[in-house]
Amino acid sequence: MLEIRHLKTLTALREHGSLVAAASDLCLTPSAISHQLKELDHWYGVEVVNRRTRPVSFSNVGQRLLKLADDILPQIQIAQTDITRIVHGQTGRIIFSSECHSCFDWLMPLLNQYRSQYPDVDLDFASGFEANPHELLQTGEFDLLITADPIALKGIEYFPIFEYESRLVLSNTHPLVRANQVTVQELAEETLITYPVDKHRLDIMSRLFIPANIQPKQIRTTDLTQMLIQLVASGRGIAALPDWVVNEYEQKGWVTSRRLDCVSENGLRRTLYAGYRTEEKEKNYFEGFLNQLDRFSKKRTIYYNS
Repeated sequence: MLEIRHLKTLTALREHGSLVAAASDLCLTPSAISHQLKELDHWYGVEVVNRRTRPVSFSNVGQRLLKLADDILPQIQIAQTDITRIVHGQTGRIIFSSECHSCFDWLMPLLNQYRSQYPDVDLDFASGFEANPHELLQTGEFDLLITADPIALKGIEYFPIFEYESRLVLSNTHPLVRANQVTVQELAEETLITYPVDKHRLDIMSRLFIPANIQPKQIRTTDLTQMLIQLVASGRGIAALPDWVVNEYEQKGWVTSRRLDCVSENGLRRTLYAGYRTEEKEKNYFEGFLNQLDRFSKKRTIYYNS
């Protein structure tokens, strides 16, 4: 019966030209090589390798076996490498979901860095914004959830990524820009421009309007951050966005932001978390992403506090 070891022996003989050199390369004895060749001669009924020539030569049967070796051995090596990477957690898939519509601004550069370290890991995103993402995370519909509202569930852990401030965004000419203090009643007279997500996921709704049992005059939605900013800048309404989103457009002079001090003296502050199943940490590639997330968190905290 033809085995992989026979194919390796034939390729070593072709490369080195003698039983002694081939045996040394394969960490075998010359007699072990000779025994393998006798097995091949017996199975096929012809001489596969002419050991009397220098270097050794191959019969037609031997040449065909060498072609087979050239086709199969590289594939075996690739498969063995892939299996080793799988066993040691170097390859796999991470499916992300997010309750934060604007998180892609900082998440995508982070994922690009991760891909350079783990090129064999497939990164994907759950489609849309789910109604019950924490439960779907628990059941394995996706592997990592970005959220500002951690829920205690069996088998789920939450990693605090960073703290942020949700800031009120106004047109540069809006009267509230110059107001000493903004009240929730004044904000309720405005059109709130936001992303098309459940209102309970909006910081300004869950932490300001809903607790006060007040609704804004109107809610207008858009999928695109730039369109949202343009609507605010043109006086069509107000918005509340995370500081990392607002900073870019405020520096360009498009809009003005101010602290929502009607929520608290320090404004509307939240912490963003990464939720994941505890069992995922056993995978090397997943632990690698958490480590990268931790480094990002520390750098951003230093920058945020500076």
